[in-house]
Amino acid sequence: MVMTDLLKPEDIKKALDAFAGETFDPKKFFEMIGMKAMSAENVKKVFQVLDVDGSGFIEEEELKFVLKGFSKDGRDLTDAETKAFLTAADKDGDGKIGIDEFEALVHE
Repeated sequence: MVMTDLLKPEDIKKALDAFAGETFDPKKFFEMIGMKAMSAENVKKVFQVLDVDGSGFIEEEELKFVLKGFSKDGRDLTDAETKAFLTAADKDGDGKIGIDEFEALVHE
């Protein structure tokens, strides 16, 4: 499965362009690409695409490249953006984002 099976390419491009020069805000980004309106099941499918190593978690090293998971044109997150994203989503404090934590962040 690829991201464009789940989301519209034009929405992804618009959101990536919006955050090209400003600080990345995951909640705003997810809303802009239409994920907030998605079912929990489809949000979890997006998670599986982003979970590059298939571990069931998005670890900090995967998070840095999360925008590339939406489009090859996506930029890398800065270290500060990566840490802020992790802090916003990692509710149990284990240093990684589980599928339920990801879904909760999207629908928050």
